[in-house]
Amino acid sequence: MSDSLDYDLIVIGAGSGGVRLARMSAQRGARVAVVESRYLGGTCVNVGCVPKKLFVYGAHVHDELEDAAGYGWNVPLGDVSFDWSTLVANKNAEIERLNGIYGRLLENAGVTIIQGNATLQDANTVQVGDTSYTAKHITVATGSWPVVPDVPGKEHILTSNEMFYLPQLPKHAVVWGGGYIAVEFAGILAGLGIETTLLYRGELFLRGFDDDIRHFTEQEMRKKGVNLQFGTTIEAVEPNDTHYQVKLSTGETLDTGLVMAATGRRALVDGLGLTDLGVELSASGHIVVDDAFQTAVPSITALGDVIGTPQLTPVALAQAMVLSRRLFGDGQGEMDYTAIPTAVFCQPNIGTVGLTEFEARDKGHKLRIYRSEFRPMKYILSGRDERCLMKLVVDDDSDKVLGAHMVGPDAGEIIQGLAVAIKAGATKAEFDSTLGIHPTSAEEFVTMREPVA
Repeated sequence: MSDSLDYDLIVIGAGSGGVRLARMSAQRGARVAVVESRYLGGTCVNVGCVPKKLFVYGAHVHDELEDAAGYGWNVPLGDVSFDWSTLVANKNAEIERLNGIYGRLLENAGVTIIQGNATLQDANTVQVGDTSYTAKHITVATGSWPVVPDVPGKEHILTSNEMFYLPQLPKHAVVWGGGYIAVEFAGILAGLGIETTLLYRGELFLRGFDDDIRHFTEQEMRKKGVNLQFGTTIEAVEPNDTHYQVKLSTGETLDTGLVMAATGRRALVDGLGLTDLGVELSASGHIVVDDAFQTAVPSITALGDVIGTPQLTPVALAQAMVLSRRLFGDGQGEMDYTAIPTAVFCQPNIGTVGLTEFEARDKGHKLRIYRSEFRPMKYILSGRDERCLMKLVVDDDSDKVLGAHMVGPDAGEIIQGLAVAIKAGATKAEFDSTLGIHPTSAEEFVTMREPVA
């Protein structure tokens, strides 16, 4: 490590991946600085995973109140009121607490925090404001940013960034998109009593998830009152007094108090000066790296959303661990992107890990499919018409469980445990020999005996 340079590593971006890389590298003895222009913790902590799930919890309270009657609790819903500003204020307080934790983690590790916008002057120099900093290694971990399609009136369309700080809620909302964020926010808004329409250009949302999961989620979301319109996109948004008129590709119009686009995210590389130094960008605008996160410039690496790998916080954290080891450890380590578990916090939740049925067949596996649908015990006394779906994708020759998929309460919590089993190569016989915890929904994963296909 050269003493002639200011640092051994400068990380641009203090999101989940950037903070982890900085901390781990500093703990290995490197002199490290982090440059951040917005907030510590990045998208996940500030305008992503954390506040989103807090909103999901808030939106689900109404269901809990309704269900209480079946258990003997008298909760007159006519006397129940919801205050959006309280939820936002409490969420803000929690985010500020987490920002402070991130700052202390970096400082305690000996990492220098530099506030401002970074520009790469050369392969070893980062300029922030009027000051230049030099380092042997520079890592770009600037994440991604929401994209709003270029339609007339796009300036009236909100993204997930703004949704977390709305001053007030409308009576009707339109959510445009078909991925994680769109489906989750549609559930949040509907759960808070807002008449919600979700528009998606394709035939069915959640592309890339198992088809049974997609169809089942569609049915359950319609039960929740979400107006799902597939094969539909927005052509224009026009303000009209206190609301907006949304012109659809179908020729219809919708009057609404809010339009949110969750139509994709782009790599946040603006103003960094990467291409001037020879760093290559892909056709989608992501930084091109090899398996070691190395760009075309030897001193510059990149990780996280900005390189186009799965946009999940645990992925960025794992990448940071690998890169720190490669730069300042034994030089070894590589990422394994197989069997990445994930959850969609719609209502009900989705949890999934491993191959979908389509992916497994496409890879040439001969399959046995196990599937179970039932009403969770929690809803039997309340009478709620909400069902749960569980599915296992099994290779018939090896008996290995290739994928586990679920829609239902606490799906993410349940699938996390199954992810360990699938990562370890567990067979269906081993699932069958595992005793269930009774009575739980989760036990269904170890009691499904008869294949449906």
